[in-house]
Amino acid sequence: MIKQGISENQVKLVYLGIGSNLGNKFLNIEKAKSYLYENNIQLINSSSYYETPSWPNPRFPKFINIIVKIRTKLDYLELFYICKKIETKLGRKNSPKNSPRICDIDIIDFDNKIIKKEIQIPHKLMHIRNFVLFPLFEIDKNWKHPVLKKNIKKLIFSLPIKDIRSIKQI
Repeated sequence: MIKQGISENQVKLVYLGIGSNLGNKFLNIEKAKSYLYENNIQLINSSSYYETPSWPNPRFPKFINIIVKIRTKLDYLELFYICKKIETKLGRKNSPKNSPRICDIDIIDFDNKIIKKEIQIPHKLMHIRNFVLFPLFEIDKNWKHPVLKKNIKKLIFSLPIKDIRSIKQI
């Protein structure tokens, strides 16, 4: 009998960012949520939709983004690979960094852990992105950045005014 590590089977609370700026953006996001569910990932909460200009090139189509809070027994790497598989299933192609895409799924926070291995968690730019902070605040007003040790309100208030004004809850 193989003995598993204690943390392997424990349930973890995770925040995922899901965004789309090509095709039927709302349907792409809802399909991504459905595929998460099909992979035995329990959705606990989902934010409203938020619309923002594409970054870093505002001439690209606007993005629709949400944050979902999930519960999973997967480790961070298994979850990462499932997210990549879902992006591909929805039609995401390999393209230059920050180009328009049908679906983008990022692990924003994985059980409040700091991971700097194959991928970096928390997401390295999440603390300066309005399309992450506003929906995250909507579903967890007490969330605290595991590295910076700042609460979500302080992170939002540190955003430039143009970033605060350019996001629209739908």
